[in-house]
Amino acid sequence: MRIALVGTENSHADHIVRLLNVDRIADARIAALVGDDEKTRKLAAAGGITEVVPTSGELIGSVDALIITNRDGALHREHAVPFLEAGVPVWVDKPLAAGGADARAILDAAGDTLVTSYSAVRWVADADAIAAADVGEVQTVTVTGPADPDSEYSGIFFYGIHIADLAQRLAPGEPGPVEVERVGSTIVARYRSNGVLVTLQFVKPTDEGRVPFHAAVVGRTGLASQAIQLDEDYVVPGLKVFLQMLETGQRPLDDATMLAPITVLEQL
Repeated sequence: MRIALVGTENSHADHIVRLLNVDRIADARIAALVGDDEKTRKLAAAGGITEVVPTSGELIGSVDALIITNRDGALHREHAVPFLEAGVPVWVDKPLAAGGADARAILDAAGDTLVTSYSAVRWVADADAIAAADVGEVQTVTVTGPADPDSEYSGIFFYGIHIADLAQRLAPGEPGPVEVERVGSTIVARYRSNGVLVTLQFVKPTDEGRVPFHAAVVGRTGLASQAIQLDEDYVVPGLKVFLQMLETGQRPLDDATMLAPITVLEQL
C-alpha cells in the first residue's frame, strides 16, 4: 500500500517513516512526501522515498492513503478535503483542525470515505490501563498535561488536543458548556459529559521543563490515577489503528468523537 505524508516538520513524521519504511512493521510504506525543504529531503533519504513533491494535491490518484502530520492544525483542512473528495482515505494526526468549522468541513468532505483523527496519547498503554480501571460508575475525570496557549501552531490546539482527546476517551459523549479559569500559568477547563464532571488542566511549559501527562478517574466504588508515559514508540499504537482502518474499512472513531475535543478547545 502506497501512503503519502504531508507535514514533515513534525517529529511524528520521522517515527512513521521509520516504522513503515525501515522497521517495516506492516505491509504499507510511505511512498511520497510533500515538502520542499532540507528536512523533507533528509527524511526522504532516510526512508528510501524517491517521490517528493511541493504540494499535496499532486499526489491525488497516485497513492492509496494520506497521513497529515502538520503541527499547525490550521493547515489540515486544505490538505485533507481534496483527498477525501477524491475518495482517498486520510489520517489527520492531531488535531483534526484548529477550529470547529474546519473540523466539520473535513468530516463533511469525507462522506463515506475513510477518515480518522486522534491524539497518539489516546492509544498508549497507560491510557488503556486507566480506561479499563474498575471504579464503578464514573463520577469525575481529570486530565493534566503540558500545553501552550501561545504556541505558534494555533495555540492551545497543538498540545492541548492530547489532554482533551484522552478525556474524551475516559468520559465519552458530547461535552456540555465549558467553564474556564486561569490559575497562574495553567488553564483549567470544566464541563460535563453524560453526567461526568470533566476537568482539564493545561499547564504552560517553561524553559526548564514541562509537566507529564496524567489522568485520574473517580467512580462510585473506586478510583484510578495514572501517569501517562510516552516512550520512544508511543506513535506505534495510533499508527496501527490507522492501518487497521485501511484493512477493515471501519472508522475507529465516529464524527462526534472526533469533533468533541475540538469543540472543547475552541471554548478556551
